[in-house]
Parts: sequence; structure tokens; C-alpha cells
Amino acid sequence: MVTPPKAADPATPYARILAEFAVDSARGLPGHVIADAASRVIDSVGVSLAAAAVDDPAAPYRAIERVMLARGGTPEAAPLTGGEKLPAASAAMINGTLAHSLDFDDTHLPSVLHPSSSIVPAALAVAEARGRSGQELLRAVAVGDEVCNRVGMAGYVPELRNSTFFLRGQHATSICGTLGAAVAVAMLLGLDEAATCSALAIATSMGAGIIEANRTGGSVKQIHCGWAAQAGVEAALFAEAGVTGPPTALEGEFGFLRAYLGTDYDEKALTRSLGTEWELLRTVYKPYPANHFTHPVIDCALALRAEGLTPDDIESAEIGVPGTVLRTIAEPWAEKIAPRSPYHAKFSGPFTFAIAMAGGGGLGVQLDDFTPQVLADPVRSGLARRCTFTADPVCDDEFPNAFSAVARVRTRDGRRFEHRVHSSLGGPEHPLTAAQLEVKFRGNASRALSAGEADAVLARLRALPGAVTVRSPLG
Repeated sequence: MVTPPKAADPATPYARILAEFAVDSARGLPGHVIADAASRVIDSVGVSLAAAAVDDPAAPYRAIERVMLARGGTPEAAPLTGGEKLPAASAAMINGTLAHSLDFDDTHLPSVLHPSSSIVPAALAVAEARGRSGQELLRAVAVGDEVCNRVGMAGYVPELRNSTFFLRGQHATSICGTLGAAVAVAMLLGLDEAATCSALAIATSMGAGIIEANRTGGSVKQIHCGWAAQAGVEAALFAEAGVTGPPTALEGEFGFLRAYLGTDYDEKALTRSLGTEWELLRTVYKPYPANHFTHPVIDCALALRAEGLTPDDIESAEIGVPGTVLRTIAEPWAEKIAPRSPYHAKFSGPFTFAIAMAGGGGLGVQLDDFTPQVLADPVRSGLARRCTFTADPVCDDEFPNAFSAVARVRTRDGRRFEHRVHSSLGGPEHPLTAAQLEVKFRGNASRALSAGEADAVLARLRALPGAVTVRSPLG
């Protein structure tokens, strides 16, 4: 079992401490941590399969797949598109793009980043390429997610109840995911502490991501986790080949923390209670395929719908959310009430409220609720225009440890309704059950596979803890 790292010596670089943690963890981890990592793999693969079923020639993953196939190289790992084997880094690029394409990936709180969509694709590809065991894969996923989350927490400012990454317009998911992926892959390559430290340090020069696409559209955000997965693989391979990185890559004068976060960071979050308190276990699953800030808005709509309200009943809806999230799901307003694409609609508070009020499937809102036909529906678009969004002080206090919202509705016949959600479905107070996670996986996988094939993939993934050799989930 992994032992907690030695008390941090001020002279010991943080990258070295994290590398020591990774090497120790490669020898074994607690059963509940392994079980959690196994669930991360199942969820990520399911989401990726659903993304691979998107029948759109312009889908970003298709562009990435074309580029990777044209590039070619040594066949090592299979992409979840079902195509031919590619170099591990190329397969990770495709699968990471798939994992994040639908905005259906897991979320760590309170850093508000999505760790598994970078780490799982990188680790799966290298585990398959190097013939590693299921236990080795799951240890790498657990530690990679943990490192990703802790780097994200270094950017979380409690006084602001927000992340400095986010406030600066940086996509913490892909930036921190690159570092986590590099550490996960280093474990699978069997690197020692010095080389693992270098893999992490090299990765600090590779993380990237700008989140303007959340506000005004564009498809580039969908490839961010693919880039992080690929970069993490490359960073570890470079370290294996002998490239070295600065040991103070995280906290140095010109290191990662200052470069990305200025002076607003908590470097102790990188190693505080490392190995005894797992940030991995604070990572929640999404029930709805939309930006996580919209989830309590969706919950409010579903509750109002359960009371018998329909979109046509509603004259106006005032929705209160944390003020911090307004610029993501409510600004610019003209873009949010008339999203440019189904993907853009996933980041619209008014449109997701309207979608949920009009009725969805799955756990309440499903992938088929985000289509061009839905965007053109006058019922949904009309209700979106009758919404207003404001900052709510209760929601401000609860954010980002929980995502909350309140909806106040006035009907055409003069009735008033109010519903408040303190923690959205899937969040800390209402985690998804094992049964709900299976519903999510089957609903996702069945978009690309037959029911029998989806069952076979799920069986292979459930068998990972005992697998002697990791193979593609597709068989």
C-alpha cells in the first residue's frame, strides 16, 4: 500500500514530492481508491463511445482522427472510434477529444475541472501499448486524477470562491490535465522518481487551454483534453528517453504557478495530506450532458415540470445562480438565448432551462436534447427568451463546493412558483448511485454499439481490477 510521503522539506521541490508519491503508489493503493478509479474509466469510456457515435462530418474528433490517421506511425493502441491502432500518443489525442466533446465528463469540486477526460485516455493508450495490468492502469488513473485535481486546487482562492485559472480565462481542465496525464503515464512506463519528476516538469511547458469558446462558441474546446492526453504521453516518453525538466518547475520564480496564476495560488494544496486525503474522491459525475454550471438550472426546471408546469404556462422565469457563473451560462445574452450550435447550447442557462421544461430523457436531459432540431424548436427558444438570470446571494455562498440555483416562475394565469436547488443532482449532496451510473453508461455506449456489444464492453471494464493485460475496451 502507498505510504504518505515524508513531511515536505521546504528545500524539496513539489514536483519531486509528487513524483515520490507516484512511484510509491505504483506499488499499491487502498481498495476504495482503486474502485473509484475503475468507475472513472467506465464513465469516461461510455462518454467517449457516445461522442464517437455523433454523425457529423464537422465533429472535431473526426478532424483529429483524420490528422492522426494521416500521420500514421507504430500501431500501439486503438482509438475508441473503432479505427486502426495508432501510436499511443495519437490514440490518446483522439480518445481525449472524445471524452470531453459532449461536456459529459466528471467534475472535481471546488476546483471545477474535469480530470478523467485527460488522464483516462492517456493511461488507457499507454497501458495497452505497453501491456500493463489492470491494477497498474487503475493506480495510474487514480494518481493522475489526484495530481490533476491538486494542481487545480493550487489555483483555487477560497476568498474569491473561484479559481484563478478560470478568472484568467484559462481552461484548468486541460492545463492541469496535462500534468496529471504525464504522471499517470510515467507510472505505466515504470519511471523512477527522477524521471517521473522530469515528466511532470516537462508537462508544465505543454499544458494549454483558453475558455472563450464557453462564451461565444467555436469547437476548439472539445479538443483540449485530447491535447492534454497526447501532451502527457509525450512528456513522459520524452522523460523516458532522457529529456530532463527543472525540479522547481511548479513553484520556481519562472515556474508553472507564477506563470499561470500570478500571486493568487496555494502551493501547499499540491501536497497537503497527500496520500491520506484523496481529492479524487471529491470528483463527481454528471447526470446531464451540459456545462456543469447549468445542472442546478436543469434540476429546477425538472422540479417545476414535475409540478405540472409546461413551457406554454410560463410568462416569465427569473433564475438565480452564483454570480461567478453568469459570464459562462448567461453572457453574452444574445448568444445564450439563440445558441449557434447544439454544443453552444450546452453552455446556455436559458436554453438548458427550456430544454428541461420541455421534456427530456435519460436522467432528465439527454444527448438527443441537443440537436439542430431542438435549437429550432419555437417552444424551447420562446421560453429561453422569457428567462432572466441574476446573481443569487445564497448560491454565491454555496459555490463552488456545490452548484445551486433558484427558479422563480410567473405563469400566464398569474400563479407564482419557486424552486431552489442547493446541490445539483450528481453533486456532493446528491451523488449518482451505482444504478444511475450504469444507466448513464448504457445510454452512452448504446449510441455506438448494440446492446450486446455495450454489455461486453461494460464486462471488460468491470474486469479491469483483475486483468493481467489491458486491451482496448472494444476488444
